[in-house]
Amino acid sequence: MGQLKLDNVKKRFGTAEVIKGVSLDVTHGEFIVFVGPSGCGKSTLLRMIAGLEEISEGDVHIDDRIVNALPPVKRGIAMVFQSYALYPHMTVYENIAFPLRVDKLSNEEVEKKVMIASGILKLDDRLQHKPGELSGGQRQRVAIGRAIVREPSVFLFDEPLSNLDAALRATMRVELTKLHHDLDATMIYVTHDQIEAMTMADRIVVLDAGFIAQVGTPLELYHKPDNLFVAGFIGNPKMNFIEVECTGSTKNGVKVKIGGAGEITIPVTPRGEPKGKIFTLGIRPEHTRLEKSDITLNLHANVVERLGIHTVTYANLPDDEEVFCTVQEGTAPIRANAEYSIGVNAADCHLFDEEGNAFERNVDLSNLGLPEVV
Repeated sequence: MGQLKLDNVKKRFGTAEVIKGVSLDVTHGEFIVFVGPSGCGKSTLLRMIAGLEEISEGDVHIDDRIVNALPPVKRGIAMVFQSYALYPHMTVYENIAFPLRVDKLSNEEVEKKVMIASGILKLDDRLQHKPGELSGGQRQRVAIGRAIVREPSVFLFDEPLSNLDAALRATMRVELTKLHHDLDATMIYVTHDQIEAMTMADRIVVLDAGFIAQVGTPLELYHKPDNLFVAGFIGNPKMNFIEVECTGSTKNGVKVKIGGAGEITIPVTPRGEPKGKIFTLGIRPEHTRLEKSDITLNLHANVVERLGIHTVTYANLPDDEEVFCTVQEGTAPIRANAEYSIGVNAADCHLFDEEGNAFERNVDLSNLGLPEVV
C-alpha cells in the first residue's frame, strides 16, 4: 500500500534531543522530500523510518502496522544511500539480484525481477559490467535497481545525487521523477538541495532543529511560507528581509512604513491591533524590477553577477549594512559600485509579525492551474 505515518516521533542521543516530536501522514504514491539545513535532523529521521536508528519515543507506522521493533528487512522498505554501497567484485546483474538471493528466490524469479528493473533503468547493456566500469549516474541507477526488485512499500533516498556533478544531477532528477510516476511508488527523499526538493516533491517537509517548520507543496511553501525560517530557506537567492513599522490596518491589508520608501499597504489579512509594532517585510529577489511600482527602493550595487539568463545583484539600502539581493533579466543595465532603483509590487511582498509568523497572503494558487493545495 505504501502508507507511512509518524506519530510524535522523537530521538535522543543521551540528553540531547535531535528529533523533537515529529508527526506526519504520507499517503500511497506520494513523493515526500525532507529538506533543511545541516543538523536539522532530516537524515536521522529517515534512518529512524528505515530502522537504522532506534526510536526514543513515538511510533512509526508502515501500511497500518507499527514497525518500531522490526529490523529494516522486515519493514517493507528499501533504501538508496548517498555512497551507492555496491559490491565492487559483483556484476551489475548480481548487485541488483543480491537482495533476491538473500531471500532465496529461484533463479527464474531473480532473472525476471532483475530484467524488469534493468529495463526501467536502462541498464540492459550494462548487466555484465562491474561497478568500476560505470559512471556515477549508472552506479546510482544500479543502487536504485537493487531497491526496485525488493518491491517495497516505501522507498527511502538519503541524498542520492549529492556525489554527482551538476549536469548529471539534473539528468537524474528527471529520471527519478519519471521512475516515481512509472512505479506509482511512495518515496521519501532527503536532500539539502532546494532545486531537488522543489522540482521532485509532491510535498516538502521543512525541518528546523528537530521540528517540522512547515509541510506543503513546493509552490505553497514558495508563495505562502508560514514563518521567517521557511521564507528564508525556500528560494534561491534567499528572500530579503527589511524591518518596518506598522502604522495600522484596513480591510485591504496591513499598513507599514518603510524607511526611505514611505507608507504602503501590504495585502495580507490583519490580526489584532498591530499599530506601532515592528514587523519584517519579505521581498523575493526575483520580484524586483527596474521600474517604479508600489514600493521604490534606492540601492547601491556592490557585486553584479551576470549569469546570461539573469543578472543577480548584491546591494545595500541607504544606511543599511544588510545585503539586499535583486534578480533582473540578463541584460539589465546595472553596474557594480553604482546607484540604481528597483520597484516592488505590494502584492508580491510577505509580512511577518514580531514572533516571525507570517500574515496570511491573499494569493490564490488555483490561478496557477494546479490542484488545490492540501
